[in-house]
Amino acid sequence: MKPAMSIRAVVLMILTALVVGCREEPETESDTAPTSTDTPTVRTENVLTGYEIIWGMDFLPNGDLLFTEKRGRMFRFANGAATELTGLPTDINARGQGGLLDLRVHPNYASNGWVYAAYSSSPAGTTATRLNLIRFKINGNQIAELSTIFRTAATNTWQGHYGGRIEFDRNGLVYLSVGEGGPSTYGGATSPNQNSQNLSNEWGKIHRLTESGGVPADNPVLPGQTAPTTIYSYGHRNPQGLALNPATGDLWATEHGPRGGDELNIIQAGRNYGWPLVSNGVNYDGRPVADSPTREGIQAPIYTWTPSMGPSGLAFVTGSKFGGWQGDLLAGGLALTYLSRLDVDGNRVAGEQRLLDGQGRVRNVKQGPDGNLYISLEGPGRIIRLVSE
Repeated sequence: MKPAMSIRAVVLMILTALVVGCREEPETESDTAPTSTDTPTVRTENVLTGYEIIWGMDFLPNGDLLFTEKRGRMFRFANGAATELTGLPTDINARGQGGLLDLRVHPNYASNGWVYAAYSSSPAGTTATRLNLIRFKINGNQIAELSTIFRTAATNTWQGHYGGRIEFDRNGLVYLSVGEGGPSTYGGATSPNQNSQNLSNEWGKIHRLTESGGVPADNPVLPGQTAPTTIYSYGHRNPQGLALNPATGDLWATEHGPRGGDELNIIQAGRNYGWPLVSNGVNYDGRPVADSPTREGIQAPIYTWTPSMGPSGLAFVTGSKFGGWQGDLLAGGLALTYLSRLDVDGNRVAGEQRLLDGQGRVRNVKQGPDGNLYISLEGPGRIIRLVSE
């Protein structure tokens, strides 16, 4: 009897284990398996190709796409055809990293008709350059009512690091990123280019303006000053990405580090972002910028890239069309030729995914009024569309 009871007990134990295992397995799978909205299935479509560097792009309310070529041309793309717009400034200087840069449509375009653009220029008889912010209206295929609403001093002698991105906040105020300019780009307390820390000039700053170029009354009063200026933040090297976080209304920015140390920052009024005093990267000759990448009184980035990916263009993904990407951040990569999808969790980055890896230098990224994602790539200059299936 005892042997028989032992066999029966063993059989019962095995059956029980199998039943329990079968019950637990589906629960484990449902907890870990991705849902259909976690990772969208995405395909790419060609929108247009055969251009030079497409630096800026934005959409009109009717869905027409405006875009700029760095060399100094602007186009309107509608019904499958691109038409060049005439009437741009005649002093565009496209040497080096300059030229016709970002372009943005005013959020209230339907009622005011304003379009904004940034470009570099040189005063007659000089080689030094400045950065300009203009606004204008479009009359047919012509630019009309053009005015310059912001201009830096013409002190950029190496035609590099202009910044040049434009963004609007919820109140219609205009943000313009301006790179360090100057005679060189070398980090450290003894760098010959201290523009970013010099609060008496416009270079190396993010500026905040009224829609006509004035100084908002609530702009910060910076150290050593008695009244606000257009300077909203300082200590920037070459910020080529600006995007307003739709969840919080905060301005996020990406900027180029030297060798490594590319940054993602949340821009706060009056804060110092460190260049050229500190950096997570090193100088091009291999020498450190500082003993530590952090310092009291300097705002640290929330995310960095080493090696440098060369961030350019920035956009938050909105709506549910791309499933689990909603609320994430897309950053173009020039040096490492990929589109970075940053998994945003509040005010931190939880992870990164590389998209379009090796397909070309990613200059800009926008979400269109149709909910799709539009990417400008180089070599040749072209715009593709990411569509969620």
